[in-house]
Amino acid sequence: VQLQASGGGLVQPGGSLRLSCAASGSIDSINVMGWYRQAPGKQREFVASMPSVGSTNYADSVKGRFTISRDNAKNTVSLQMNSLKPEDTAVYYCNANIGAPFTSWYWGQGTKVTVSS
Repeated sequence: VQLQASGGGLVQPGGSLRLSCAASGSIDSINVMGWYRQAPGKQREFVASMPSVGSTNYADSVKGRFTISRDNAKNTVSLQMNSLKPEDTAVYYCNANIGAPFTSWYWGQGTKVTVSS
């Protein structure tokens, strides 16, 4: 299984970006897809997640600004990021929990988001 993230780049404060991540390979079921980020000199932190069943979850720092969505037919997850702030600058990683009944976590390679004027 591979996860391929895309959509990062440079954006001004207050701007928007949309990240996408596609899962490929031997996939029977994707239970959860989500996003984490790691800013320079900091630990990786949770951003958002979306299970196949149930409600989405967001970090407090992005609530109301970021929206996660999934296309289950295409095995993709997206992160719409609005009202971006300089503190959102980080490498963003998608992840997915795949399989049943035994599951495994997979990570994408990361896509860099820089918010700066």
